[in-house]
Amino acid sequence: MRWLAVTALALSLFAQTASAQTFRFTAIPDEDQSRLVERFQKVADYLERKLEVDVEYVPVKSYSAAVSAFRNDQVQLAWFGGLSGVQARRLVLGSQALAQGVEDAAFHSYFIAHQSTGLESAERLPKAIEGLSFTFGAKTSTSGRLMPEHFLQERFGKSPQELFSRVGFSGDHSRTIALVEAGTYDIGAVNFSVWNAAVEDGRVDTDKVQVIWKSPAYTDYQWTIRGDADERFGDGFTVKVRQALLDMHNPELLASFPRSGFIPADNDDYAPIETVAESLGLLR
Repeated sequence: MRWLAVTALALSLFAQTASAQTFRFTAIPDEDQSRLVERFQKVADYLERKLEVDVEYVPVKSYSAAVSAFRNDQVQLAWFGGLSGVQARRLVLGSQALAQGVEDAAFHSYFIAHQSTGLESAERLPKAIEGLSFTFGAKTSTSGRLMPEHFLQERFGKSPQELFSRVGFSGDHSRTIALVEAGTYDIGAVNFSVWNAAVEDGRVDTDKVQVIWKSPAYTDYQWTIRGDADERFGDGFTVKVRQALLDMHNPELLASFPRSGFIPADNDDYAPIETVAESLGLLR
């Protein structure tokens, strides 16, 4: 009887410890960091109510830092791009893509150009971009680097370094827009949803910079959770997190991404991204 009592006490203490753990998440910094911190704190509050555990948003300074935080168990959930999600799931076996934005099932990159180039919107990437300067976003951005480089290779059969007079990496989509608008680079590749939100908010001077090409569709951003989440937070926790994400309907919260809503996703959805990344030598 004493053994049973001790065992029950131990299990009770374990359960209390597990429930007292803080569930942490991060997001790739694809926009200005100060905007993300303000917006994702509201997402943390929402998840805390839905999951009934303490939830904390952990800001990071780069895409690679988001992957490292996930690998090192500093966060258990992350809003990743297509490529960073593939990288993270390779590093933490058993991890799962849970949900993607409605727009992520058919995502696009925009190529934008400074008005001084004289380039206009076209259905095919114009040959006139050769010899101009070009900036990607972050080095491991799906919409700001991976897929744009893939489409450039497909169209011209050349690497960006062979195609352009100068190639840069801005670090995020907002910065890409700013650099092309300022004329620092002639052309840039950006996430279409960030561009559309910036135009809608009046943060872009469309007399100075405009979209010249819209890419074919591909799968992009997603929420990914570590494979040991149920062990840490209780059986069924992963299912509960997925449902909380799918139930996120508040327009103010969805503007954090920005997305119109979330739909289910799984790891197989990102196999094409993995294939492209391997072909370009961006996965080890």
